[in-house]
Amino acid sequence: MKRAFTKIFVAISATSIILATVVFAAQSENPRTGGELVFAVGGTPPSYDGHRETTFAMLHPIAPHYSTLLRFDPQNYPKIVGDVAEDKWTVSKDGLTYTFTIRKGIKFHDGSDLTAKDVKATYDKIIFPPEGVVSARQATYAMVDKVETPDVQTVVFRLKHPSASFLANLASPWNFIYKADILAKDPRWYEKNIMGSGPFTFVEYVAGSHWVGKKNPNYFIKGRPYLDGYRAVVIRDTAPRVAAVRSGQALIEFRGFNPSARDDIVKTAGNQVVVQESPWVCNLTVTINNEKKPFDDVRVRRALTLAIDRWGASKALSQISVMKYVGGLFRPGSEFAIPESELIKLAGFGKNIEASRKEARRLLKEAGVPEGFSFTLKNRNVREPYEVTGVYVIDQWRQVGLNVNHVQQEEGPYFNDFRQGNYDAGIDFSCDFMDDPDLQLFKFVSSKRSPVNYARYNDSVLDDLYDKQSRATDPKERLKLLRQFEKRVIDEKAYQFPPTLWWQRIVPHWTKVKGWKITPSHYVNQDLRDVWLAE
Repeated sequence: MKRAFTKIFVAISATSIILATVVFAAQSENPRTGGELVFAVGGTPPSYDGHRETTFAMLHPIAPHYSTLLRFDPQNYPKIVGDVAEDKWTVSKDGLTYTFTIRKGIKFHDGSDLTAKDVKATYDKIIFPPEGVVSARQATYAMVDKVETPDVQTVVFRLKHPSASFLANLASPWNFIYKADILAKDPRWYEKNIMGSGPFTFVEYVAGSHWVGKKNPNYFIKGRPYLDGYRAVVIRDTAPRVAAVRSGQALIEFRGFNPSARDDIVKTAGNQVVVQESPWVCNLTVTINNEKKPFDDVRVRRALTLAIDRWGASKALSQISVMKYVGGLFRPGSEFAIPESELIKLAGFGKNIEASRKEARRLLKEAGVPEGFSFTLKNRNVREPYEVTGVYVIDQWRQVGLNVNHVQQEEGPYFNDFRQGNYDAGIDFSCDFMDDPDLQLFKFVSSKRSPVNYARYNDSVLDDLYDKQSRATDPKERLKLLRQFEKRVIDEKAYQFPPTLWWQRIVPHWTKVKGWKITPSHYVNQDLRDVWLAE
């Protein structure tokens, strides 16, 4: 994993900005208590359940209410440390048993004790969800046989086979610890309600307007949080969201802006703002409904990916959006990324776009798809980078004779349509909290195994490759399996595929915001317990 890096932009005139790279060190000032952090969020939560959802629009306002078993140390990412678990845990020699001790004295916001019982109930819901309950990350815990609680402070995970990714998965920022008694009565209670043990308690949510939390006086880490509270202001459109940060009405937007917005904010606010940047474990995917005709024909799906000029997109879109790096199923620059020499051999990633589009037209004709064939691309109504990507992809498809209607939706209808298969093609996303094959690939295993594979296909070959790579202890053998998996998804079957680019995360914020450090994931470091305001 390449370490996240940061950059400061210094305005030297009204029209020019110099970019200087600096090492972002931990704040040397003494943290100040008090104040309310106001930050902007570009969407609304489809539900309040971290185990169900996959969008930052849920995580950013709601994560401060919850604790997790483990967490990533934001100052030393991707180091894993304890949260409700003590920092020391044991792993058996055969790699099949993980034992954690739960800290004493942790209270839920209703005053009740958090114990091993609650951790077990939480992970049982995630790993073995009851009927009717969606667990977005269930597939990444296929190696777990059972979760045990030998006493009130001990949790034991017993695995079916060793897994190199298991500990990282336990540190998922989505794995909010829920109260066992509540889950026993209603496993879907948390979709519409809040009850955590995190640094902030819930105050109010006004749909489409704001989410408010206040300091938890009984938080188990003494002296935290520093803030009196926070207010997440929902601003869907990019321009007013940029304006809010530029004016200081919002001090930060944690997800990230494009280069143009960054420059706009810095030009206006000058040395009152700093900018942190990092490569981003995020990309968008074109998801194809493999159950619908003519998309059930692999020739049609291959034609769709062949028509897209990724290398041209890299030059054009990186100037106006967060999208930047051409890559396959793994972030370019990560240890698992496919080399460019191999990437360009996959359908849609060659550098001769005219030849690719000629082949796309041939495949469409061979499959019986007429010139001007019309279908709908569903997308989120989030401009950056969803709308930009949708517009670009539609333009690419028009160049091979396809007529595509662009329908943008709010989060609720968008996710519901994908889950129910009510779409032809769509712009979906693949964002994770670290570079890890178990995380990056679970979207692409069979739909019956992965509830976030909306492409509605089942492929036993992919499932077998996923299981083998997860168990592989030899790095070379694992990479070989990853290349086979990647080629089958993107090239041979073209079930779904990255349409354009992996992202560059750019977060401008006011200098008074202290204690927050950027990581390659906009899901990590969002509980706000270490954040403080300088004035």
